[in-house]
Amino acid sequence: MDVLFRSATEAARLVRGGEITAAELHEAVLARIAEVDPALHAVVELRDERVVAAASGEFAGVPATVKEAIDVAGMRTTWGSPDFKDHVASRDAEVVKRLGRAGVSIVGKTNVATMLGDFGQSANEVYGATANPWDPARSPGGSSGGSAAALAAGLTFLEYGSDLVGSVRIPAAMCGVYGLRPTAATVPLTGFQPPGPPALPSEQAYLSTLGPLARSAADLRTALRATGGPHGAAALAHTWRLAPPRHQALREFRVGVVLDHPAAPVRADVGALLSAVVDELAAAGVSIVEGWPDGVDAGRSAAAFGFQVDAFFALHQVGGGADVPLVEFASQEATRMAVRAAWQRHFGSVDVFLCPVTFTTAIAHDPRPFGEREIDGRPYTDLAFWIAHASLAGLPALSAPVGRTRAGLPVGLQVIGPMHEDDTAVTFAERLAELVGGYERPPI
Repeated sequence: MDVLFRSATEAARLVRGGEITAAELHEAVLARIAEVDPALHAVVELRDERVVAAASGEFAGVPATVKEAIDVAGMRTTWGSPDFKDHVASRDAEVVKRLGRAGVSIVGKTNVATMLGDFGQSANEVYGATANPWDPARSPGGSSGGSAAALAAGLTFLEYGSDLVGSVRIPAAMCGVYGLRPTAATVPLTGFQPPGPPALPSEQAYLSTLGPLARSAADLRTALRATGGPHGAAALAHTWRLAPPRHQALREFRVGVVLDHPAAPVRADVGALLSAVVDELAAAGVSIVEGWPDGVDAGRSAAAFGFQVDAFFALHQVGGGADVPLVEFASQEATRMAVRAAWQRHFGSVDVFLCPVTFTTAIAHDPRPFGEREIDGRPYTDLAFWIAHASLAGLPALSAPVGRTRAGLPVGLQVIGPMHEDDTAVTFAERLAELVGGYERPPI
């Protein structure tokens, strides 16, 4: 059914126009899941009851799924851990509530890596491993791999995942869909935590974010408008709106570009495709500025991000975070803020910054322990190099599908935007799709 591969905003338009009902969309999605998901194992739980949203709101009647780690009342939230395999959420996460108000009906939840602890694969002892719809022998990425695989294969119209170490952007790139890590703390994290007592508020919210995955850049914008902004007491003191993009026409954008680095060399097939995209931008009249921002040492930034991730894990008591002197922690915080300031200065002269999402396309499934894995003889952790820079600085960053290699695997281009100007990155990705194409339906 062709409608299953439309964008969520297009599907909502069809519902509002009376060309299809929300119930018909719902049943079509369930039928597609029954047909295709046994080969993918992306959707790990469906709602027992048929919840069909009213045909109103930005996503009028559109069925969607969310990452398994996000609470949906009456559904399991296990984080892929056997310790939590019987845990059922008693209430919706804030992001789920907001999606509901926008007209979304949540039909199911999608697979994750165990405790979201893998950026390259989505496998766990509770649900098993998810396959990539472009090649089931390969991974969809992690830890939102079920999210990206389900979207690419037409099992859902919209997804919400989480991104700490590229867990939205890497799967989006490997599965050929769009995925946005919003500006830090834009989407509330309430209802996104392992089962147990409520987590205390943390100023480290700049690391962990919730963000949408979709088949169009426009869907990212609509989803962020529907779910962004503070809630609870903070909402009483602050109003929020999605800032308008700096430009609408592609030729008006000033674009920073870096496509390779010796710390994480990009594979030839990926690099050639990304370079061709930049050439097309230049031919279309886009101003290209090559090089990292002044004050950003990419190798040092990646290492600083690794330190911050360890500190995050130590704070949340999920491993990592070896004891370090207070002076070192203070030094690392100074590095982080200096990097953020350098990026903000850079966005005074460019509007977006382009770089790879990862150095490679989708990788083969690898069940070995994390520390033993390699990719083409390289450290597995190289996958995270390119996503580290936006994460460290708290910037909005998205993965946009820009084509496929000769082997037929999708490649994502990372579009980083200025802090709190998420729609500048989204609008650029939207215009870019008009030039080089965007989402393509996989063969499955």
